[in-house]
Amino acid sequence: MDLFTNFPLWAALAAIGFAQFIKVPIQYIAIRKIDWSLVTSTGGMPSSHSAAVTALCTGIAIEQGLDSPFFAISSVFAIIVMFDATGVRRHAGEQATVLNRLVIDFQKFMEDAKMWPNMDQQEKQKELKELLGHQPIEVFFGAITGVILTLLLHFLLSL
Repeated sequence: MDLFTNFPLWAALAAIGFAQFIKVPIQYIAIRKIDWSLVTSTGGMPSSHSAAVTALCTGIAIEQGLDSPFFAISSVFAIIVMFDATGVRRHAGEQATVLNRLVIDFQKFMEDAKMWPNMDQQEKQKELKELLGHQPIEVFFGAITGVILTLLLHFLLSL
């Protein structure tokens, strides 16, 4: 199969791009704030990881069939990725939240204890990334995004 006609690959890449881009308007609807950095960040709704692996699985199912060993491999891969997104990565994000709170509390303590009334606000430390993982609903909608986008792409490319 030629790289440029590898439908499962392009479906997965399209799903990543779409899921990352759609995070911006979803956040705008939710909190009325546009944040273009979401296009390149981890976490958030929908999960681009889930969208990618389900698009890959769907593309392989369309091209190779559900009885294909490639479909089996991509399915197991998708399950592991989505489990990781809601498990390990989510808990790492929760730990980052606690650590960021500790850093803020420690900084406040130091300011109060040493009475630094003119502390330069530009000396703030860079916070740890808290949006590493996904809520289960974000993974679910990422998976739905991957499947629907791949089916739509297959339909459009088959015309």
